[in-house]
Amino acid sequence: MLKDFFNKRKKYATIPSERARKDIPEGLIAKCEKCGKINFAKELQKNLNVCLHCGHHHSVSAPDRLLMILDQENFFEYDVDLISSDPLNFEGYLDKVKKDMEKTNINEAVVTGEGTIGGYPVVIGVMDSRFRMGSMGSVVGEKITRAIEKAIIKKYPFILFSASGGARMQEGVLSLMQMAKTSAALAKLHDRGILFISILTNPTTGGVSASFASLGDINIAEPHALIGFAGRRIIEQTIRQKLPEDFQTAEFLLKHGQLDMVVHRKDLKQTLTKLLDLHMVRGGK
Repeated sequence: MLKDFFNKRKKYATIPSERARKDIPEGLIAKCEKCGKINFAKELQKNLNVCLHCGHHHSVSAPDRLLMILDQENFFEYDVDLISSDPLNFEGYLDKVKKDMEKTNINEAVVTGEGTIGGYPVVIGVMDSRFRMGSMGSVVGEKITRAIEKAIIKKYPFILFSASGGARMQEGVLSLMQMAKTSAALAKLHDRGILFISILTNPTTGGVSASFASLGDINIAEPHALIGFAGRRIIEQTIRQKLPEDFQTAEFLLKHGQLDMVVHRKDLKQTLTKLLDLHMVRGGK
């Protein structure tokens, strides 16, 4: 009977079985780490890894960042052969480095080279948070320094994307020395009148934020990026005060004069092209 047919309908949705869950292709969907909503991975990628629901800027790899920013098929990579050693004989360090190399298909937490943006030649560096959380060890500092020196020789603007948890603890004081080394190289770049644009992405913290990332002629950040030196909890315990909710965000730093602009990822290449154009019009080299 028709009545019996309706009575057999289940009143509640059932939870998929474990087997059914396994049938869902891996990488098909991605959960936003901020709002918790689901994005289809392909749609998220088309949107430059920015959440379609809340606009959260998810981290992107160095190769993907280069594809977003540089003119297509116009990149020459520097210092591909530089690989971390283990100066302190830190247990398990080289094994972790090797695993990151296999996982990311890059040799260190920064990729450097030269290419063009809007037709303008630049030397560029992009940090990759997938590799030891973008931490700065001897090789990262050396690659950035060499890239700056190349920019001086070629008289190209230098652009650097930072994404880092800070200095790499497995290399101790040698990693801290990179703060001074990169800063000294940037001082030479400045003396030559060569443009340095620093782009701070989520997160840019520790020794990286306290050195080269904050030394740009123009400092730009992506929306809501975490930027700071010490952690929020440590600062609150030290000063015995509650910090503002938006403390150490890109917007907070912009409001307090530590950034020049906050730019959405979709507008970043156009913004950089305009800045490079303005620099060249004003006689920069």
